[in-house]
Amino acid sequence: MKLPRRTFLHLAAGAAALPAVSRIARAQTYPWRPVRIIAATAPGGGPDILGRLIGPWLSGRLGQQFVIENRPGGGSNIGTEAVVRAPPDGYTLLLVATTHAINATLYEKLNFNVVRDIAPVAGIMRVPEVMVVNPSVPAKTVPEFIAYAKANPGKINLGSPGIGTPGHVDGELFKMMAGVDLVHVPYRGGGPVMTDLLGGQVQILFGSTSLTIEQIRAGKLRPLAVTTATRWEGLPDIPTVNDFVSGYEASAVSGLGAPRNTPAEIIDTLNKEINAALADPNMKARLADLGGVALPGSPAEFGKLVADETEKWAKVVKFANIKPE
Repeated sequence: MKLPRRTFLHLAAGAAALPAVSRIARAQTYPWRPVRIIAATAPGGGPDILGRLIGPWLSGRLGQQFVIENRPGGGSNIGTEAVVRAPPDGYTLLLVATTHAINATLYEKLNFNVVRDIAPVAGIMRVPEVMVVNPSVPAKTVPEFIAYAKANPGKINLGSPGIGTPGHVDGELFKMMAGVDLVHVPYRGGGPVMTDLLGGQVQILFGSTSLTIEQIRAGKLRPLAVTTATRWEGLPDIPTVNDFVSGYEASAVSGLGAPRNTPAEIIDTLNKEINAALADPNMKARLADLGGVALPGSPAEFGKLVADETEKWAKVVKFANIKPE
């Protein structure tokens, strides 16, 4: 059957417009099927716990399941690359962490660039580290510790949960800015380093609030400072490192990202719902239980934070000549 030329052109124009209409419809109805949130760590890690907190909120608000999928390995690089290579349709998301900012320089050859290849969606949480010492260390303040370390160069062991972890680079940043010589002793996780810190095999740790708070409250460790720019409400009487080492700031930041070129409408939808979660009193309390504070803001603000963190930790990794295990 031959169609009149006018009818044919009309149908052809309509067909050509379908992809654009389809994209708009997808954005307007997002999500219409389950969404995967990739945690590039093993179950029980910080990103995994955070994902299982924010996932149900998004499920309840947007009417589809947001499923947490653990893709550990390669220092978080395997799971991250899986998201980078995923279709930019909003159905595969990444829990972004400080580890990603560190890895950008720690690993010389990556098949992706997080700042370039992961679109920022929203910040979720900021967690301080606590500078703690074994009670055998005579210092009770940061200035006293700096003086003690300078009087005993190369004799004080700095423990960390592993090479390239936030606890490691936080300590290296302190060494760089305070001008002290500490011996880094890496462990495989927070549990082992805490055991040796309590036993006196290592003398200082920059540890997460969740790792250190119970031992601090029990009087088994002495907190000298928190690493964020402002005091932490969980230890309101403890000063910040910045109070004594001007410009020092270190924290574990977390948020959500998506493959590059994910439609702005989808990113805006997710950002709106995450910020609603962070304003919810119950969610704030849950984040506080994890030792953190809410990190609300726009996609652009979270993107700038990730870029700034990447630049900061690049300087530390290069200064300390840190190499991956």
